Order: sequence, then structure tokens, then C-alpha cells
Amino acid sequence: MDPATSDIRAVEFTPSRDGDSPVLPDLLGQIPEGEPIGTVTADGAYDTRRCHKAIIERDAVPIIPIRKNGRLWKEDRPAARVRNETLRATRYYGRAFWKRWTGYHVRSRIEAKMRGLKAFGERIAARDPDRQTAEIHIRVALINRFNALGTAEIVRAA
Repeated sequence: MDPATSDIRAVEFTPSRDGDSPVLPDLLGQIPEGEPIGTVTADGAYDTRRCHKAIIERDAVPIIPIRKNGRLWKEDRPAARVRNETLRATRYYGRAFWKRWTGYHVRSRIEAKMRGLKAFGERIAARDPDRQTAEIHIRVALINRFNALGTAEIVRAA
């Protein structure tokens, strides 16, 4: 999601039986190489070597909380160094402070955007994979268009 416009910039859908973290490299691949990616915010399920490597290769900063039982990785790769810094910071300062410090709360806006996307229907109506892809892209385009129209301004009248 683009933080400036709140537009969804890439989308990938998986069956309910599959996890989300294996598709993160493909998801990042949808964003053109010339476009910079500042940060990638995700939940603890994305705390994998493959995800961290994909994020670091795109010169982005991963904001992924370490799992509760997380251990240090061998520091033979750049992704491991970044992850180990996160682990040390959460151990030293605490998980709540780390989340405020890194801006992890932005993830809740992304989750709200996904809830809005699901408001169009939990299930995909099409059966053909190409049509399913088209249906998802149409939903994303609608959400982005609604976003472009703006949000209501609420003014307190007392």
C-alpha cells in the first residue's frame, strides 16, 4: 500500500489452505524495479529468511515483529543482520516500544483496507483463474478509486 495515497499497489491471492508469506517475493515483484519501496510492514508470519531476503533485495526496510520464540540468525547475510537488529531492539526496549518506534501501527490501516476489499464479498465469484485475477484487480481498482475520492471531513458542532 502506498502510504501517501493509501492505494493498493500490488495484489496476490492464495487459496485459504496456503500461507501468505511464500508469495511475498512475487508480490514485491509486481512493483517495478525503478520504483523505490521504503518499508514493508507485515505480521510475524512473514518472519522468514525468504521474506527478509526479498525485502532487503528491493532495498526496503522490513518492519516485521520477531516471533515470540525467535532466535538470532547467523549473520552471514544482510537480511540476517537486519532481523537480528530487530530482535535485539525488541528484547532491549520491549515489543510495545519497538512497534511505536518503527511505525508498525501503520499495518492496522492496511488491515482496514483489506477489510474494505472483503466488503465486496468474501468469496470470488469466478471459477476460471484468469477471471478470478480480473475480479480481484477490479475490486482493487474500485477501492483505489474510492480512496481517490477522499474521505469525509468530520467537524465537531457544539
